[in-house]
Amino acid sequence: MHTARWRLRTGPHLLAVDACAAVAAVTTYGVLAGQGASDGSPAFRGPLWAGWLLAVCAGAPLAVRRLWPLPVLAAVLGASAAATLLDITRDPYVATALAAYAVALAEPARRAWTALALTLAVAAAAVVTGEAAVTPSGRWPEAFAIAALVWLVVGSAWTAGRVVRERRARAARRERRAAEDALAEERLRIARELHDIVSHSLSVIVVSAAVANHVAEERPERTRDALQAIERTGREALTEMRRALGVLRGDPAVQGPSGTAQTAPPPGLDDLPLLVRRAEQAGVRVGFRTRLAADLPAGTALTVYRIVQEALTNVIKHAGDGTHCRLTITADSREGVRIEVVDDGAGNAPARDRADLRGGHGLVGMRERVMMYGGTLAAGPRPGGGFAVSVRLPREPAQATAAGREETTA
Repeated sequence: MHTARWRLRTGPHLLAVDACAAVAAVTTYGVLAGQGASDGSPAFRGPLWAGWLLAVCAGAPLAVRRLWPLPVLAAVLGASAAATLLDITRDPYVATALAAYAVALAEPARRAWTALALTLAVAAAAVVTGEAAVTPSGRWPEAFAIAALVWLVVGSAWTAGRVVRERRARAARRERRAAEDALAEERLRIARELHDIVSHSLSVIVVSAAVANHVAEERPERTRDALQAIERTGREALTEMRRALGVLRGDPAVQGPSGTAQTAPPPGLDDLPLLVRRAEQAGVRVGFRTRLAADLPAGTALTVYRIVQEALTNVIKHAGDGTHCRLTITADSREGVRIEVVDDGAGNAPARDRADLRGGHGLVGMRERVMMYGGTLAAGPRPGGGFAVSVRLPREPAQATAAGREETTA
């Protein structure tokens, strides 16, 4: 149940409809006040202006029923009950039903139910009392039939209002959940991209710094190479970070004349040798082999790049300097893409670091990317030592195939 009061829609066309309903109600009650009763009972004996005043009180408030539902219902119900008692009319309270609909739509459940109960009680009492006053001999079946008809009309209008309210509430909840899901997905995407950028680069920097510190005195030339790798990797990471943050902030520095982002194309298969080179600078020997018998869509190529980036980062962080790693990527139009990253675990990293790999954020990120594409991921320690990551990704259809090519990097 909803406990908040809703502000009803008040567009010009809706207000015009309510104004027409108010005019119709005022006219109906005014005309009835000037005529005799059709059943032979005494007609309204008061002055005509009093009858029209009562008609205005019973119908005019409908014009603002969307702005003040409860006061309008009280005014219309009171005037309709007075018209019944004065024998102007004993209609089924159509004006009251219109006001009850607005109350059911706008008010929370407790107020709406209370208003319905009071409305039905007052209307039934007015109909029965008015009938008894006009025909003392009593036509009670007719009086109760009219009261039942009033209950049916008013209750149906009230129920319709509650149904519409619940339907709109469900739609609002769906929209809110969709917005929350979109926000969470965007946050996850940003976190994943920042993790991919920072984690890989910092891993290379940390390992290179450790190498430089270890060989500073014995092999100065190796120290120089490590420091150059640190500088180069740091600059590349800063460039990627600035570009990513600039796009997220809408920075004019990365926006084109039309407001579109002027960024480098997303990384793909052509950028894999750079990842291999960074890993080798960190002391990991990488055997890189690709066999691509089909062109990959940009989205799939980016996913392949990020998975390889994370897998090599894990090798650098958890296997350490001196590890040999085999990276194999195959793709064809029938079986999709297969990625294998296998290391021998022969590096100098502590065994504890390799054991902690299973619970890291890297595998979680890889698994999320693979699931998003409907692929499969297998990752875990190898029986003979080391760690293996195997990924299969479906290839999106409707892409032109290319001649197979094979590249090998020692």
